[in-house]
Amino acid sequence: MAKKAFDTLRILAIASQALGFVLIMTLETLLGNAARPWQGLTLAVMVLCALVLAVARLYRRNKARKLLDRRLADDDDEA
Repeated sequence: MAKKAFDTLRILAIASQALGFVLIMTLETLLGNAARPWQGLTLAVMVLCALVLAVARLYRRNKARKLLDRRLADDDDEA
């Protein structure tokens, strides 16, 4: 099974983490100590996004494995 050169889930994961860190820094710059609750919320959203993307990646990988197993089983039946 060949790997794709462009992985959408990986790009989404990197982009969401980068955006979150930029937002945390921006909040600190603009709000000072009042930014702490918003930074915590931003971090929680970042972790949630990472978990959702990890589950999506796992689902995609398992789906591809099942498809490959079915193809191999069908090839064995024909032989």
